[in-house]
Amino acid sequence: MRALTNRVAVVTGAGGGIGRATSLALARKGCDLALVDVSEPGMAETAESVRGIGRRVSMHRADVSSREEMGALPERVLALHGRVHVLVNNAGVGHVGSFDETPIEDLEWVMGVNFWGVVHGCRAFLPVLRQQDEAHIVNLSSMLAFWGLPSQVGYCASKAAVRSFSETLSAELAGTAIGVTSVHPGAVATDIVRASRYVDESAREPMAARVARFAIPPERVADRIARAIERRTPRIRVGPDAVVLDLAKRLLPVALVRAAGWAVRRYGAFA
Repeated sequence: MRALTNRVAVVTGAGGGIGRATSLALARKGCDLALVDVSEPGMAETAESVRGIGRRVSMHRADVSSREEMGALPERVLALHGRVHVLVNNAGVGHVGSFDETPIEDLEWVMGVNFWGVVHGCRAFLPVLRQQDEAHIVNLSSMLAFWGLPSQVGYCASKAAVRSFSETLSAELAGTAIGVTSVHPGAVATDIVRASRYVDESAREPMAARVARFAIPPERVADRIARAIERRTPRIRVGPDAVVLDLAKRLLPVALVRAAGWAVRRYGAFA
């Protein structure tokens, strides 16, 4: 997009983490915001910060995994803003535990939010985006879209699905006024690790502590997202771990899988 000034952006998962940081980054670029989240208190905090920047903001409680709720969202947003130029499908959840120990309901929950939330968002807002002179879709994937990390089967599968979906959608929309960016962050200092579901609850705090040691701030991801929208960049990796893992998977795909298997045999699950 040539400029983000006076555009309208919809951001899911806007109640904290990357969603909040991205909302504020876009507000600083001149966007008005339609915030979407299931956490109304967190969303209200983000909205207050957006107002502090001087941009118009609305709040919309919706479960992104619900086709019905997401399908009704464009009408609500348009009633308040009149148009939508940017869609950021950011909402995400995590689960930690081996595949054979993970309840199928938890896998459905992760896929529902991480993958179907992206699909529902794109399906709901694409007709609105097509009406604009310029528009952009941002889908949050992960560095774990590149690598099947043991104990993260639902998360890895959902983020790999987002990656493939985004690449396909980008190809389908080539030559139109709508750009698509898939975002692949490494470890980020958000609440997702601590808020994830765990097969073994004792793993929650140790896992959060390990990730925190090398996590980057969400503002770093948000700034990259804003630039990607302006430059119509189809794919970004954020954080040294994301870059290294992507390159390692390209250069040594078999060795990387074997290394993960060895680590599990030697140390147990990654959690």
